[in-house]
Amino acid sequence: MRSIVEVPGAVRQARTLWFVAVGAGVFETVLVVASGRAGDGAVAGVALRAVVFGAALFTTLRMYRGQRWARLALAIGLGVLGTLSIVVDPLLWLADGNSVTEVIRKSGGVDLLFGGSRVLHVGAVLTACGLMFTPRANRYFR
Repeated sequence: MRSIVEVPGAVRQARTLWFVAVGAGVFETVLVVASGRAGDGAVAGVALRAVVFGAALFTTLRMYRGQRWARLALAIGLGVLGTLSIVVDPLLWLADGNSVTEVIRKSGGVDLLFGGSRVLHVGAVLTACGLMFTPRANRYFR
């Protein structure tokens, strides 16, 4: 097991950002459920997200301890696939000619909170992925 002193700053920062991403995901889930927008599949959706969030936290802790499989699982599972699942619909919506300015103007408080959290969520994931593959991080995972 590696001591905390040996963990590069980029890996420590990546760990923190993965925690931020999970926290944002939890916040988004609570917002949707509390606002009544979750629909009929709310229980199944919350259960699935709880499993994903738990797996993300477990894998983040393993990554922090230098386990290469965990770094790859986070990068591929959440960095690529998870990010795609979050951004594909908004990108398709924009491609259809919709306006971000217009939707922001028409948005209520819950929508704005959700959108802000989603931006934080994606930013944390992408930044964490980049940090996990810096030269010092690469040496740590060898």
